[in-house]
Amino acid sequence: MHREGLLPVILAAMAALVVAAGGATITDLGPWYQGLTQPAWAPPGWLYGVAWTLIFALAAMASLAAWRSAPTVKARTNVIGLFAFNGFLNVLWSLLFFRVQRPDWALVEVALLWASIALLIVYCGRFSRTAAWLLLPYIAWVSVAAALNYAIVQLNGPFG
Repeated sequence: MHREGLLPVILAAMAALVVAAGGATITDLGPWYQGLTQPAWAPPGWLYGVAWTLIFALAAMASLAAWRSAPTVKARTNVIGLFAFNGFLNVLWSLLFFRVQRPDWALVEVALLWASIALLIVYCGRFSRTAAWLLLPYIAWVSVAAALNYAIVQLNGPFG
């Protein structure tokens, strides 16, 4: 791979690492979180790191596939903007849930996060089926996270 081909790979990987690190830095699994009642079907704790690592790697690959397949400069700019907005929403959910300790607010926000992933799948899928397929585990995991978020609100609310 020559230099021009390597730069987008590096940038996609760096963007995924920044979002992952932002979310991980904000996530606090201390006493407040440990004190929350979890539903019986909640995934085991070790699965979260594995799932998010895989999801961020797939999202980086999806962003690269979509960017490379985008038919115009405007479409490439849109791909970058949509992935950046999605990354912002991903970190915002962690902030609301773990730092602000408002799972109820995070529940509203997770709907926006889910919608941003759906938009990415639809938009990028118009010119890159690979990108759309790579994003399916992300929307599936966020669907589970949203259901878990809802259950936590139901089992522990009200908050604030």
